[in-house]
Amino acid sequence: MSDADRVVILGGHGKIALMAAPKLKESGYSVDSVIRNPDQTAEVEAAGANAVVLDIESADTGKLAELFTGAKAVVFSAGAGGGNPDRTRAVDLEAAKRSIDASAQAGVDRYVIVSYASAGVDLDRVDPESSFYPYVEAKHGADEHLRASSLNYTILGPGGLTSEPSKGSVLLADGAGDVDGTTPDDDTRVTSRELVADVMTHVIANDAAKRETVNFYDGDTPIAEAVK
Repeated sequence: MSDADRVVILGGHGKIALMAAPKLKESGYSVDSVIRNPDQTAEVEAAGANAVVLDIESADTGKLAELFTGAKAVVFSAGAGGGNPDRTRAVDLEAAKRSIDASAQAGVDRYVIVSYASAGVDLDRVDPESSFYPYVEAKHGADEHLRASSLNYTILGPGGLTSEPSKGSVLLADGAGDVDGTTPDDDTRVTSRELVADVMTHVIANDAAKRETVNFYDGDTPIAEAVK
């Protein structure tokens, strides 16, 4: 397998990344999963990926570019997990921006980031005093930085993440996370983590949704039909 068939996943021990690695492998890619904690190596390798120990919070653009060089795609699926505004900013915004710049520097054209369905509008509607606001700010900022880049990006915007198995089908939402102009109820605005892994694999393997944002929930339209 050539290096051009390599996908680098940042946040390699995350639930979505651990599901995406075997799916990407099945699609013919080798996967480098980047983790901060070496204790997670066995779990990452069990998912079929090569574990790369690197703290993306402190790794500079040059270090990331070195790792990305020659890869087919870079996936940003890392997150601070909320709770600490400083870490949220450091990982979800600053590390994401460096990884975008590093992809361009390394000549890796394809970049996929996991955002969330209403990231494009929440800056205007979430209370700045809310504990959720630093996350909104970080995701919005990272997405905007990516849109302003030269990369062939795909921004994935799932709803509330669940542990349900993927049905391989989606309900597409607009930039505000709405469907047909209305906000769906909370039960509808959910997305299986495995479905996110399926959509991620689909866009990389099929060069689909280039320079596009795909907001989606669990639904009834097959991925290949909905995401082109």
